[in-house]
Amino acid sequence: MELLKHPHHSLFIFVFGLVLVFPSALSWKDAVTHVHQFVIQEASVKRLCKTQHVMTVNGMYPGPTLEIKNGDTLSVKVINKGKYNVTIHWHGVRQMRTGWADGPEFVTQCPIRPGGSYTYRFTVRGQEGTLWWHAHSSWLRATVYGALLIQPREGTNFPFAKPDRQSTLLLGEWWNANPVDVVREATRTGAAPNISDAYTINGQPGDLYNCSTQVFHSLFPLADTVVVPISSGETNLLRVVNSAMNQPLFFTIANHKFTVVGADASYVKPFTTSVLMLGPGQTTDVLISGDQPAGRYFMAARAYQSAQNAPFDNTTTTAILEYKSAACSSANPIMPRLPAFNDTPTVTAFSTSFRSRERALVPAQIDESLFFTVGLGLNNCPPNFNASQQCQGPNGTRFTASMNNVSFSLPSNFSLLQAHIQGIRGVFTSDFPAAPPRVFDYTGNVSRSLWQPATGTKLYRLKYGSRVQVVLQDTSIVTPENHPIHLHGYDFYIIAEGFGNYNPKTDSSKFNLVDPPLRNTAAVPVGGWAVIRFVADNPGVWLMHCHLDVHITWGLAMAFLVEDGVGKLEAIEPPPEDLPICS
Repeated sequence: MELLKHPHHSLFIFVFGLVLVFPSALSWKDAVTHVHQFVIQEASVKRLCKTQHVMTVNGMYPGPTLEIKNGDTLSVKVINKGKYNVTIHWHGVRQMRTGWADGPEFVTQCPIRPGGSYTYRFTVRGQEGTLWWHAHSSWLRATVYGALLIQPREGTNFPFAKPDRQSTLLLGEWWNANPVDVVREATRTGAAPNISDAYTINGQPGDLYNCSTQVFHSLFPLADTVVVPISSGETNLLRVVNSAMNQPLFFTIANHKFTVVGADASYVKPFTTSVLMLGPGQTTDVLISGDQPAGRYFMAARAYQSAQNAPFDNTTTTAILEYKSAACSSANPIMPRLPAFNDTPTVTAFSTSFRSRERALVPAQIDESLFFTVGLGLNNCPPNFNASQQCQGPNGTRFTASMNNVSFSLPSNFSLLQAHIQGIRGVFTSDFPAAPPRVFDYTGNVSRSLWQPATGTKLYRLKYGSRVQVVLQDTSIVTPENHPIHLHGYDFYIIAEGFGNYNPKTDSSKFNLVDPPLRNTAAVPVGGWAVIRFVADNPGVWLMHCHLDVHITWGLAMAFLVEDGVGKLEAIEPPPEDLPICS
């Protein structure tokens, strides 16, 4: 990460360093409250020979890394000095009874308007590992994001040998354009948005792009390549986050293997692999050993592209793993071998290796059995549209996306949570279908009559404490694709996954109810399905959506309305006084 040049440079150093620690009322011993201030503002960033004016936090791209312990509380005041509405989502944080702090625009809050501010207050309990935070308004998260590191709570340790070093790697995407303009143009034309111009690691594209600088030692002052140090014999904990907007990514290191120990802030049974695949939103914690000859080794990431015939950014971003004794070497780093762009077998082998470290508390009996189709669609050009300018999708259509044939539409006058708590009518309905309106061959040849979804703001109501199973079924409408489906406010167990159409009579035999992984984002296999389970013990309104931002822009989302239970501790907290209002 870099601190960008700005007239108020010293202010940003002060703001970034501002961490006030107060005793907390938590029952957990030594838990504290960390107080931060995020200033959202425009700054100049030069990448790939071009200078762009992008939104940043405290003048930084990527933004500040926050580090806490399990049981601590965060209080982050966000001041919007930019020109766009903004919110911040704390991706993967359970937000128990604190839905007002979750962050998705018009779901749990109205946006923070330019000139406004809002303080996010929440406690992180029962989660350890790597999460992250990002803007949840338009496409601002292309540059407004950062890591949230949760260390073991006081008096406890990692469930593995303590590493000698910890490093965080945020994988991202870069456009030689304003990302907000990119999505606005796509919305206007109905076509797919322009693909990114580069991938990045901690905001830097690496050595393989035009205008990037070859780095020969870690002290190079204007490095376009991130250098991660290691010493011979060391064990390093790498925290890898896919912060990219629209692309699942492979990640590997030349001549080194990973021992996977965690994902989405949950520990897993360790397993060894030479390559990771992360969908946007997912995090993976791995151990690497300094067991190779002293030298410099490329770390590399590039696309996993599961959608056939869809354009994508086929470039490769790099960082360098550098042994300290080789820091002054002029030798070029060793390049790793990456999987083919469409290597689904490698993805499947990786995703099915995850197991919870301990016996999991998986709901055995189910109160709500849901079946959600996820996929794209095409809308016919509306009669009042200019076909040549506003219907530039395939064959004069407009791209759309849906779950259970409902393309999700966000409100604009109230947030969904506000409408729920205040009983405001006309903002949403509670009739999201528990299954698709028509049964069809989901991964086969789908009738064109199903390619145009209905548009609506439909929620699915859950009673507090209900035990929920959701089958997430990909469809072949337009094209099958690997969809990273993220559920706000909850972790869930992925108890099975497979290819083709889910068959409850035969596929239920594949359920792992002993040690399935606990995740917040599930990569639904291309042309396949995944089954998740969770207990609805967190009241509020919680968005479930595809974390490919182009897909949520097109409507691939829905929301659960989880009712209050009995008593204060089973009810959402009252809204904070500084909650932004829609105006």
